[in-house]
Amino acid sequence: MSENKLRHIAHFDLDSFFVSVEIINNPSLKGKPVLVGGYERGVVAACSYEARKFGIHSAMPMKKAMQLCPQAIITNSSRDQYSKYSRWVTDIIASKVPLFEKASIDEFYIDLSGMDKFFGVSQYAKEMRETIRSETGLPISCGLSSARFISKMATNEAKPNGFLEIPHGKEKDFLWPMGIEKINGVGKQTEQHLKSFGIYTIEDIAKTPKEHLEKIVGKWGESLWNKSQGIGSTAIATDWEQKSMSHENTFDTHYTDIDFLHKELVRLTERTAYSLRADEKLTGCITVKIRYSDFETTSRQETVNYTALDDILIAKVKDLFNKLYQKKRPVRLLGVRFSQFIPMTMQMSLFENNVEKLNLYKAVDDIKDRFGAKLVSKAVTFQLKENDNEFTTKHNKKKKAE
Repeated sequence: MSENKLRHIAHFDLDSFFVSVEIINNPSLKGKPVLVGGYERGVVAACSYEARKFGIHSAMPMKKAMQLCPQAIITNSSRDQYSKYSRWVTDIIASKVPLFEKASIDEFYIDLSGMDKFFGVSQYAKEMRETIRSETGLPISCGLSSARFISKMATNEAKPNGFLEIPHGKEKDFLWPMGIEKINGVGKQTEQHLKSFGIYTIEDIAKTPKEHLEKIVGKWGESLWNKSQGIGSTAIATDWEQKSMSHENTFDTHYTDIDFLHKELVRLTERTAYSLRADEKLTGCITVKIRYSDFETTSRQETVNYTALDDILIAKVKDLFNKLYQKKRPVRLLGVRFSQFIPMTMQMSLFENNVEKLNLYKAVDDIKDRFGAKLVSKAVTFQLKENDNEFTTKHNKKKKAE
């Protein structure tokens, strides 16, 4: 604990983020049971606190949710605004602190260690939370403690729209009375398994010998025991927005044929999206690069709503190319790069059609893994001439130049 006592890790979580954005854009929804997601065969991506009172939760089939609360309002009309608001909050945090991690579209970890020399850490976290609330209109909760997992649990206890600090040395006082189901990663099956051994609270875990825990739940037993003692990671992943993925094709012959160049863009985008999904990431920024026959190189990038779906990515790549390309100029090289990543979370894939699309793309990815990526592609790419199949490809995951 000596190392943790020196650390101040804040966890910020936007409350019912998708619902909150919908309410900002349609204030008449405030105070009502609101469900965000797809209709008919869709599932609940997010729900308001009023809807939760009826037993509704994320990932529940929409049909079942409507049976529990027939008066619930289904919407996703502001879905194109989610990425915008997420970036807005990110920009505010980036302007306030040097070290933070964007864990998902609506969740952040911030290392405030050392800031107590200049500010009161607790007061600074509260002021940052208030700045986000006042500037964006979004409700946000914050937990502050000596470790990531404790701060996340504190945030959960502070919800909705609250703040909770666990002072150094008080970790056990906070953790021990809680039920084991409060620990992130303890699902229903593990919960029942632990309870069958008489382990109901985090204090029970703390008082169970580590070796015995390992016999009950395997290697995870050590991690559980450490958490029960208030010991956890303080690491902040600072490279969440610095990595990029890219593919480039250099042609043996220079081309001006738009149809051919579009087909190449499809192939490049598919290959980069395949890598994106393999890393369980969503991209928020797309860059298209063109090098002409005289070696003049130009590029254009735009931010997009976070996604990993081929059809959305291909449409944006083609749009960027069409805006960038100088007609009739011979092209020597094409490149596609994705950046500004966030982890692929359950919520981001729960919207209507997205689940089926994402599952389809992942199924195709599995086939590519088994038989080779070059053997599986969209039909449009098979129309390429045989002599155009020889090209050089680069796939880079690199940190953004400082």
